[in-house]
Amino acid sequence: MPDIRRIDDQISVAPQLLPEELAEVAALGFKAVVNNRPDDEEPGQPSDVAMREAAEAAGLAYTAIPITHAGFSHPQIDAMAAALKAADGPVLAYCRSGTRSCNLWALSAAKAGGDPEAITEKGAEAGYSLTGLRPMLDALSGRA
Repeated sequence: MPDIRRIDDQISVAPQLLPEELAEVAALGFKAVVNNRPDDEEPGQPSDVAMREAAEAAGLAYTAIPITHAGFSHPQIDAMAAALKAADGPVLAYCRSGTRSCNLWALSAAKAGGDPEAITEKGAEAGYSLTGLRPMLDALSGRA
């Protein structure tokens, strides 16, 4: 069973998923998966192609928005917002630990006008500290 951490009704995050876990992810009610890992980040990691094929076989929509050590960009934030909007139900985003996925969700929520305090609290409830992102959340939300 993957370590899935619910942020809200729309989004949950998890550490690296395996292709064979995606049928279970679909059975849990998720409608889409977002992969936030670049290929070859670490040895033995499933490839984007393998994850896409397994997601589609399980009936899940699949989006790859790789986040590297370079950090987050507006196109990535916008791609996450688009993936969430396009999903016909709950989305499960994953990366190595779940942190980048939570951070990307937070940035997209702030850019959509979300309250940075509420976003930070949701992240904390899921086990992720967003305090380092707070200045960016404030700026993106227009509440800086």
